[in-house]
Amino acid sequence: MIEHILHPRITENKDWATLLFVLSFAIIAITKSVFENRFGDFANLIFSNKYTKIYRDSSHLKSGFTVSLFLVQVISFAFFIQLSLSQFGYATKTDWILYIQIITFLIFFILSKYLIEKIIGTAFNMEEFVEQFNLQKVTYRTYIGLFILPINIILFYYDTILRNIPLFIICIVLIMNMLAYIISIKNYQNLILGKLFYFILYLCALEIAPYYFMYYWLTKGSA
Repeated sequence: MIEHILHPRITENKDWATLLFVLSFAIIAITKSVFENRFGDFANLIFSNKYTKIYRDSSHLKSGFTVSLFLVQVISFAFFIQLSLSQFGYATKTDWILYIQIITFLIFFILSKYLIEKIIGTAFNMEEFVEQFNLQKVTYRTYIGLFILPINIILFYYDTILRNIPLFIICIVLIMNMLAYIISIKNYQNLILGKLFYFILYLCALEIAPYYFMYYWLTKGSA
């Protein structure tokens, strides 16, 4: 008599990720429907600066368009961070608890940084500039977030992705982010020259130092 030993089949739960991907595309579709003309200008951001010229007023920072796509941006970047960690063996891409931790940290980091920037802008009498500069950064970061969203889907559902692919995408994102900073500085060069000393302090304290300390903490922790 042959004895059969049954082994439980361990399956990874990907439903939570599927729901988030569907939610992201639903938000994009609704935003496109509600803000059709604005979304069209936004989609052409890589080819034209029409969007940044039309929607440069700081009031647009808290508009429904910006807030809805900001949510998609955070979802997308949180996925990309977790998938990159997974590709390099530091995490599991289906770990929803880790994803919650990452997205919570991202939201906390971005909102805390925004609040500190607002306080410093008020203290140095450059609040309007800081708001406009933030709007530019949010615009380009959102564009990058939407750009990597379909890449996240491929990385999540396919296990045979080369390890260098996330590294290559990270380089592209960093280059795009650097170009966004250069474009933003160029657009507001007159305002920056008028408050050059304060801008240098702002740049060092809030645009360089946080990322340096995060890099130092991550490398120190993995050493």
